Amino acid sequence: MLLDTHAFIWFAEADDRLSQAATDLLSDPENPLYLSCASTWEIAIKTGMGKLILSAPLGNFLARAFAEYSILAMPVLLEDCILYEGLSFPQSDHKDPFDRMIISQAIRNDLVIISADEAFDAYPVRRIW
Repeated sequence: MLLDTHAFIWFAEADDRLSQAATDLLSDPENPLYLSCASTWEIAIKTGMGKLILSAPLGNFLARAFAEYSILAMPVLLEDCILYEGLSFPQSDHKDPFDRMIISQAIRNDLVIISADEAFDAYPVRRIW
């Protein structure tokens, strides 16, 4: 399972905006969990700009969440970028580069995306919320 940025933050912060289905899947130690390095970059940008406040400094927050929930970092590879370039824009208002990288990585690695964002449904990926 590949976590969308908000799903990761809400899970790590025990935020009640995380759906019960997502909470159950993410809490099951049998389910491998991945977070794209694109998401960590997005979080760093938003915390650096003051648009996102975490419960701990970014490095501590990530280290704790990755260790506590056995999350694996998914690096952005050349193959992800090539797939990204070929993604269509099925919704003219959905051009979020971080979402599109998550979509590319989910397609390439045959992963389910955990996300509340219905914009993912326009792409050939499976989304659970």
